[in-house]
Amino acid sequence: MIETSPSPVALISGGAHGIGAGIARRLKQDGWRVVTADLNPGEAGTRHVLADVADETAAMALVEGVAQREGRLDALVCNAGIMVRKPVAELSLSEWNRVLGTNLTSAFLLTRAAVPLLKAARGAIVTIASTRAHMSEANTESYSASKGGILALTHALAISLGPEVRANCVSPGWIDVAGEALRPEDHAQHPAGRVGRVEDVAAMVAWLVGPESGFVTGSEFVADGGMTRKMIYAE
Repeated sequence: MIETSPSPVALISGGAHGIGAGIARRLKQDGWRVVTADLNPGEAGTRHVLADVADETAAMALVEGVAQREGRLDALVCNAGIMVRKPVAELSLSEWNRVLGTNLTSAFLLTRAAVPLLKAARGAIVTIASTRAHMSEANTESYSASKGGILALTHALAISLGPEVRANCVSPGWIDVAGEALRPEDHAQHPAGRVGRVEDVAAMVAWLVGPESGFVTGSEFVADGGMTRKMIYAE
């Protein structure tokens, strides 16, 4: 017999470190039961599954495991992401496919598997894109394409799965995920006055999966300290 968790349940891909781990910590703090998935070991105190979420069988098994062990799914956070920074002339098809598989296809696979549980819970999907869906550095074609795809996938899901399931996207800018040695000028270039923190993104996700955002779906929330609104000219 499946025992249904009395607390809301969230599944977070790419949850072993960085933004994903920060989201997990915030949701646990808010009373959620959290399941994380990653190719790397997760943080202690969270049910963690070693899984390649870009693999169809693994993604389906991951969601089935939540159904069997937690008995419900209230929020799916699609955060898994990798980058290959290489000139486009040198980027192999296998590298392109690996980035799109991890960053974009995994969100499709997890969502497809999770729809029945999410509909039953009248739950929420949050995808993690990037400001690179709108602007780019050189040699980031596969990453930028995947994040643009995440943005479009999210608003399509909002229309297809509503009103039972809401879907929104968070697009972070520069987020310090590893305690970088940041310079004063790194902070000063942001209109908000500082580089972003994992907690900034986690707070946004916590709101988007919670009851206070019930009228919000199909939207993108840019968390970049204002950088995409800043006009920059050469001296």
